[in-house]
Amino acid sequence: MSVMSTSTGVSTAMETSDSTKKEQAAAPQFHRKQWWPVILIKGLFGAIFIFAALFPLLWMVIAGFKAKTEVVQTPFQFFPEVWHWENYARIAQDPTFIRALLWTLLGALLFMTASLTVNSLAAYAFARLEFRFKKILWVVMITTMFIPGMTILLTSFIVVTKLRMLDTLAVLVIPGVANAGMIFFIRQFYLSIPSSLEEAAMLDGCGRFQIFVRLFLPLSKPPFVVMGITSFLGYWNAYVWPILTITSPEKYQLQQYLATFRSERTSELGLLMAGSVLSAAPVIIIFLIFQRQIIGNIKMSGLK
Repeated sequence: MSVMSTSTGVSTAMETSDSTKKEQAAAPQFHRKQWWPVILIKGLFGAIFIFAALFPLLWMVIAGFKAKTEVVQTPFQFFPEVWHWENYARIAQDPTFIRALLWTLLGALLFMTASLTVNSLAAYAFARLEFRFKKILWVVMITTMFIPGMTILLTSFIVVTKLRMLDTLAVLVIPGVANAGMIFFIRQFYLSIPSSLEEAAMLDGCGRFQIFVRLFLPLSKPPFVVMGITSFLGYWNAYVWPILTITSPEKYQLQQYLATFRSERTSELGLLMAGSVLSAAPVIIIFLIFQRQIIGNIKMSGLK
């Protein structure tokens, strides 16, 4: 009897486990059948948003192949009747465009380097050093983040005029180097670095500047990638400040060149679209190269 009861219990347990496995195998199928309409709707809306976001860029690229009058013709026609490939060749061979491109690239690299240097030093000071009125200075600096740039445009222009910086590369680089938002971002990263590393460096005889150069700078790649690209794009897309401070055509920035081109050659809109595409190409390439690092570093900074 005991043997029979034992075998019966074993068979019952096996049947129960088999039924449980079948229910578990059927559960995902049920959930898939239940949620596939939601997934389909999400994918549809995602495709619509992606198309809406990329449509202006795609239209600008296509418009660069159109004739003079096709860009604004009615009724609207997305693709050109005849593809004018020479538009991109003409704008790429324009010495004024090439000079504006190189001049803007030089200024953007100098601005990015100066911004990272100045703001990282300030961030290290606020994160690791103790000095008088530190909290007050920190509050004052953070407050500048909420002041719109247009409100200090006139006073900034007066300052650079009295310093005789107009129509020079310095007037485009120096005034915007210090940035409260960048200092705040890098400071938050420096606060997450263990103080034990800094103490060990001090025991080895390193001073503050050596600690910053040998310890903090090598660890600063995550915030430097994000802030460096941000400052580069800010300079590259600047329009109002260069228009106010640069008057020599040989020192025009890209946005100045495009604005001048539009006012002087209003009928050649296809050529203007081609120039706009070529001026946006470096920015798009930079983002495509560093997109994973940008997104990953922003997520990491948010978690910290």
